[in-house]
Amino acid sequence: MTSQHPQTPGFDPADPLAIDDLLTADEIAVRESVRSLLTQRVEPHIAGWFEDGGVEDPRALMKEFGSLGLLGMHLEGYTLPGMSSVEYGLACVELEACDSGIRSMVSVQGSLAMYAIWRWASEEEKQRWLPGMGSGDLVGCFGLTEPDHGSDPANMRTRARRDGDDWVIDGTKLWISNGTFADVAVIWAQTDEGIRGFAVPTDCPGFTANLIKHKMSLRASATAELVLDGCRVPASAMFPEVRGLRGPLSCLTEARYGIVWGAMGAARSCLDTAIEYSRTREQFGRPIGGFQLTQGKLADMCVELHKGMLLALHLGRRKDTVGLTPEQVSFGKLNNIREALDICRTSRTILGANGISLEYPVIRHMNNLESVLTYEGTTEMHQLVLGQALTGQNAFS
Repeated sequence: MTSQHPQTPGFDPADPLAIDDLLTADEIAVRESVRSLLTQRVEPHIAGWFEDGGVEDPRALMKEFGSLGLLGMHLEGYTLPGMSSVEYGLACVELEACDSGIRSMVSVQGSLAMYAIWRWASEEEKQRWLPGMGSGDLVGCFGLTEPDHGSDPANMRTRARRDGDDWVIDGTKLWISNGTFADVAVIWAQTDEGIRGFAVPTDCPGFTANLIKHKMSLRASATAELVLDGCRVPASAMFPEVRGLRGPLSCLTEARYGIVWGAMGAARSCLDTAIEYSRTREQFGRPIGGFQLTQGKLADMCVELHKGMLLALHLGRRKDTVGLTPEQVSFGKLNNIREALDICRTSRTILGANGISLEYPVIRHMNNLESVLTYEGTTEMHQLVLGQALTGQNAFS
């Protein structure tokens, strides 16, 4: 008597664990629509954008993303799509399989800037910004990191002070994606009442966004230094319901969730490239895919990629039902970005010298993931989040 069901489908190298069987038809449709847009609109240009140091027309691209419902897609109300966390995660996989910088454009808009306004801003500010941001007609950025304070935002130096009915903000934010073409910047600042958030129009007098050049990672994504010199905003621009680090950290948790999925997209792209290359590249009279060492690398990468996808899907299902703790999101980012980087680096060894050429996506993904490794919380910070949860001891200081 055989233990195999007579109708068991065969092994699919592209989906070895049959994860697609765990997805709904709507979820697969979202994934395919995002993949189709990227194949037509971004894939033919992305290597050149990376080499040239930026998307040719980022605002036009954001409008196309908005037309597909990618911006703030997991948020409800204000004409936003209100899709599931799993659907958003699957979109992140496709975006980052194209390029981490492209996924960053979308996630900074939706999971940082839009989420901050959606969750914490006044109703007046929500109505002002969210519909246009969802369509891509307005672009947002998120100002938390500073030149001297990355992992330690509690000691940020940007300060906001009351002046009559207004707030006046002074300070500098660094490594801000979308900053050079944004219409609104979510700025976190020290006040006499603790850390507060503000929706700051970028045409505010005293607001300057300077493009950061000479970077070797996320080159397709515009990264800025924001300088606020006496920026005056009305009281309504201040987020009324939150103070302290609770506000910005809630936004980071949203962004980290997208990274859990997105990193697997970069890994998938590299693995697919390595598999195809191993079938056609010949050495010693036969394809290198026929050598044991190459097959061992491919098998290990395949295992880690699809384990990471299962982890992302598990977290997505929980987020859509009972919710996620920050520790669970740290668990996902710690594992998936670490494994994605290892997959990219191993793929590079299979391609040999061709692995450093932009004719292939591998070195681009490798360079990009070096940024993803440290933004929205470094590996060490996520280790300490989990360490504190496991031991009850705070080792952050």
